[in-house]
Amino acid sequence: MQTWKHTVAGGGLMLGLVACAQTIGTPVAQGKATYDQYCAQCHGTSGMGDGPLAGSLPGGKAPDLTGIAAANGGTFPEVAVMSQIDGYFREGSHTSLMPEFGEILADGPTVIYESGDGTETPTPELLVDLVAYLETLQR
Repeated sequence: MQTWKHTVAGGGLMLGLVACAQTIGTPVAQGKATYDQYCAQCHGTSGMGDGPLAGSLPGGKAPDLTGIAAANGGTFPEVAVMSQIDGYFREGSHTSLMPEFGEILADGPTVIYESGDGTETPTPELLVDLVAYLETLQR
């Protein structure tokens, strides 16, 4: 299992973020709000690919997001999911109908994400929270 790590330097800034976090809610709650805003139209509220716009996609359905961990030997591949959402590894590839959300999700604060290999990477907080929420949809 990967480790989510949010690190911010500066005591005053940390107090401000704590107050803000209490207003916004947990990462999973914020991730659900982001999911509802950007993903549910295609992937559905359950994540099973049955959103209102899914019928206009080839095959009439968006990918089922609830089986990502099962398709990866029971491990939820956080970094791969972030890359798919962000569009980083899809740049120049037109094989996916999924929009790239990197620029949209980058419009906000960043947090330090540590994926378990010791590398700390500044990552958009909305992206980290969205992936935390998607992990809760796994069956």
